[in-house]
Amino acid sequence: MSKKVTIVGAGESGTGAALLAKAKGYEVFVSDSGAIKSNYKAELLENQIQFEEGKHSLDKLLQAKLVVKSPGIPDKAEVVQKARERNIEIIDEIEFAFRFLNGRIIAITGTNGKTTTTLLTYHLMKSAGLSVALAGNVGESLARKVIANVFDWFVIEISSYQIDGTITFRPDVAILLNITPDHLDRYEYQFQNYVNSKFSLLKNTTLDDYFIYHADDTVVMSEVRKRNIKAKQLEVSLRDASASAYAIGSIMHFKMGDVKIEIDQKDTSLKGPHNLINTMAAVTAAHLSGVSFKYIKEGLKNFKNAPHRLESIAKIRGVEFINDSKATNVDAVIYALGSFDSPLIWIAGGVDKGNDYNLLKDQVVEKVKSLICLGKENEKLKKYFEPLLPSVSETQSVRELVRMALKNAAEGDVVLLSPACASFDLFKNYMDRGDQFREAVLELKQENENSLAL
Repeated sequence: MSKKVTIVGAGESGTGAALLAKAKGYEVFVSDSGAIKSNYKAELLENQIQFEEGKHSLDKLLQAKLVVKSPGIPDKAEVVQKARERNIEIIDEIEFAFRFLNGRIIAITGTNGKTTTTLLTYHLMKSAGLSVALAGNVGESLARKVIANVFDWFVIEISSYQIDGTITFRPDVAILLNITPDHLDRYEYQFQNYVNSKFSLLKNTTLDDYFIYHADDTVVMSEVRKRNIKAKQLEVSLRDASASAYAIGSIMHFKMGDVKIEIDQKDTSLKGPHNLINTMAAVTAAHLSGVSFKYIKEGLKNFKNAPHRLESIAKIRGVEFINDSKATNVDAVIYALGSFDSPLIWIAGGVDKGNDYNLLKDQVVEKVKSLICLGKENEKLKKYFEPLLPSVSETQSVRELVRMALKNAAEGDVVLLSPACASFDLFKNYMDRGDQFREAVLELKQENENSLAL
């Protein structure tokens, strides 16, 4: 009789786990309490994997000896509790994939900056010719990537939820960028529980492994000092010249063994102090994987970040339009504002999540010449910033928005969409907001080019 496994959740994580389990000879049953997306349902049908949607049939799914759950399903969920009562092993997809993985792992976590650092690390390794896969919380699931098992390296973005579901998972290189309060509803509203989750990434590391971390982050440094970390520690810093990688102004300095090298951020495609940290972490990891600094320098020049993260869309009449729709909280906007020295037309608004705009006050007063509010309910934003700025206006039309922004801007200014708010009042999600903004900017650019041609 074949081994039985139940997969709970049928998104990218759950479907990837189901496909891997099938490939490894398991009898697989997939259960999702919601509707399964058509593309995932088609994969399950094609691979003759049993599934149900819109419910959890406990009698059937608890017949397995192993339950693999998607990271979004909390431990307090009934299906998890029932499995525990029967002493059924419960793990997450990352842990399941790791048990079949051949190759080495770079795992990247942190409250902010994970995706950029993960994509850049992967890009530097891939463009240098390494056999490397991108997986985890960005791109495809790790389980899906492990099925073929043909990669020497796996670069994984890993969230606290995913770390929580691991038991034996061990990265060869672990990166921790920062820790600020987030997802506290999942951690009993105890910040230390969230911190412990992030540091659990290191629980199985050994003297042969590496731990790259942001030495300027007070929470991270406090925890490093009091924990017994076995992995070799490599610090990245914006002020400590004794760190393995540090920056003075825009110049990044790297000390890797006997190799010392400098790289100017101006010779990379990323902007801002936060991206100095992301870049130094990614470069350090890529060099540890065997990429020479020659290839690293080349890769830094042609890297393209994921959409909606300080994405430069176009210049119109000397005014640059930037899409940072992913910035749905104040912390992310602080990073964005700090990335520019030019005068800013700032676009913000949406569903406020209890933002403290005091944290933005100094940078906004220093850099922003005009605020345009985009959202259904802008009163909190307007009330706070109207006394501080010469111009505050509002709209609910993205097409009108870009025209207002260009009218308020002068040559050399930057129009920055960095909302500090969720998008669900006017848009499906932050991606839809960013896509509509990009489309409107490109339409405006074409109109201006056409008028010049007349």
